[in-house]
Amino acid sequence: MKLWHCRDARSFRALWALEELGLPYELVLLPFPPRWLEPSFLEINPLGTIPFFTDGDVKMTESAAICQYLADTYGGDGAGALRVMPGDPRYGDYLNFLHQSDATLTFPQTLVLRYTLLEKPENRNPKVANDYRRWFIARTIWAERALADGRPWLCGDEFTVADIAVAYALLLAGNLGHLGEVGPHLLSYWERCQSREGFQRAKAAQRS
Repeated sequence: MKLWHCRDARSFRALWALEELGLPYELVLLPFPPRWLEPSFLEINPLGTIPFFTDGDVKMTESAAICQYLADTYGGDGAGALRVMPGDPRYGDYLNFLHQSDATLTFPQTLVLRYTLLEKPENRNPKVANDYRRWFIARTIWAERALADGRPWLCGDEFTVADIAVAYALLLAGNLGHLGEVGPHLLSYWERCQSREGFQRAKAAQRS
C-alpha cells in the first residue's frame, strides 16, 4: 500500500487508519498544496488532491472512503476492527458519521482555509471565512449530542474509522484556530483521540 500525503491534510485520516490497523505502507510526503508546489503529482493523480492511495490495482482519492476500505478489507472481526458491521443496530450511525465527516464537517473548513491562507492576499475574504467557520461550528452539534450520553466513541465503546474521520475535522479546527468553539463533549473526545497510540504514530510518521 502507498499513500501520498501532506502534513495534517485530509490524507491524515488514511494515515491514522493505517497506523491503527498496524498495516505496512509506503508514505510519500508532499508540500501543500501539491497541485501548485509539486506539479509532477498531477501525473499520478490528475485531480491534484490529497490523499491519493493505492493498494495493488486499487486507486482511491477520498479520505473517508479509504478509511472504510481499509477497515472492511483489513480490519477483520472483533476488537480493533475499526468498523461496525451491517446488521448491527449502530451501523446507520457508523455510516452517517463516516460520511458526515467530510461532506458536512470538513467542507466548510476548506473554505475557511482557502479564504484565510491559500488565496493571494488580495483575494482573501474574512467575511466568507467567518461565515463558513460558523457553519462548521453549527454542524458539530450532531456529534456533540451523540457524545453527551457519556459514550467514549461515536458508535459506543468501540473506536472506528468514523471516529478517525470526524476527529480529523477537530484537528483541522485546531490548526485553523477555532477548536475552542466546539462543545465540551467534543473537546473531551478530541483529547481521547489524541491519546491513542495510532494517532501518535501517525503524527510521528508525517514528521519523518
